[in-house]
Amino acid sequence: MGDLRKKERIAHYCSLSNGIINNSLTILKQFNNNTGVVFAQHREETAIMINILVLEDDAKLNQLVCTYLNDSGFKAKGCLRANDAYDEMYNNLYDLIISDIMMPEVDGFEFAETIRGVNKHIPILFMSAKDDLPSKQKGFKLGIDDYMVKPLELDELLLRVKALLRRANIEMDRKISAGDLELDADAMSATANGEEIPVTTREFNILYKLLSYPNKTFSRAQLMDEFWGIESETTLRAVDVYVTKLRDKFSDCGGFKIVTVRGLGYKAVLQ
Repeated sequence: MGDLRKKERIAHYCSLSNGIINNSLTILKQFNNNTGVVFAQHREETAIMINILVLEDDAKLNQLVCTYLNDSGFKAKGCLRANDAYDEMYNNLYDLIISDIMMPEVDGFEFAETIRGVNKHIPILFMSAKDDLPSKQKGFKLGIDDYMVKPLELDELLLRVKALLRRANIEMDRKISAGDLELDADAMSATANGEEIPVTTREFNILYKLLSYPNKTFSRAQLMDEFWGIESETTLRAVDVYVTKLRDKFSDCGGFKIVTVRGLGYKAVLQ
């Protein structure tokens, strides 16, 4: 992937993070960082998860780290090269990045610098065999948040991941208030004026995601992929049905509304 193509994909990552549908590279300067929680779910019964991107060119180590994180309650996606990570971030949002340094084509330093150019707050953890001080200094100067030396202790990696998420107010802040409404991700409950409003898991997760990113537009295809699964045979019309249900259930709640963005999808607007 050429440098221009890389920038185009990262620019699109910016647009996903802010609900701006804009193919111009000027969006790199317009990006407004948002560290709200991103939740992914492929079945209605699946719990809300925090998304972690693992960039490591050693396929076995990549799989090992992803498996361990997944077993620990996160949703980890592995990429073997930085360009694969750019492609992955083209369509998806992540809450934390774990990256190697020594990789072909684009190394971890360049990758971190590129990400920091568009997102100042997403936690980045380097894991590398490079144990020298200059490498650590370079990483931290580029804006990474933590540095682990290989071979890894997976239990320690988990502790560091949780600490980074706490610092980013992702793991701890699992409640959203909008006017009379309060959503509690741990209890999977929606309460308005002290009264609980019954919602299904999928209804809750769609609403929580929209309110996690006010004014950000989500396409129907994005919502379908995340909450029904990419292999689902359900049509995009199902998203419209669920949005209609949410509007009906929360019609008396002040503080927000779900707006249709013609030709694109939906967004939550705070009032």
